[in-house]
Amino acid sequence: MTTIQCLIVAASIMLGTLATRFAPFVLLPKNRPVPKLVEYLGGTLPYAAMGLLVIYCLKDVAWLSGAHGMPELISIALTAGLHIWRRNTLLSIAAGTICYMVLVQVIFV
Repeated sequence: MTTIQCLIVAASIMLGTLATRFAPFVLLPKNRPVPKLVEYLGGTLPYAAMGLLVIYCLKDVAWLSGAHGMPELISIALTAGLHIWRRNTLLSIAAGTICYMVLVQVIFV
């Protein structure tokens, strides 16, 4: 890519990012109530996104060979258990990630 093309791409990315950051403030000002659809999506989409991420992470697991997905299942159980117990998203995700890395790098080699 030429220098001009790189600048055009960078400017497009910047404008797209700014537009998505400022759109909620422009479309949903403080003096108007939040539409019911936006409230519904705000309550539903986080769970849908987490489900999608779990499915994405498990899509390439070889269930019929090797460790049979044990590192993944152990890490998911730890993450879910910690989250149910402590209700701390950062702790749950960090512990699950560290557990998975230890399992695949040290135990299930």
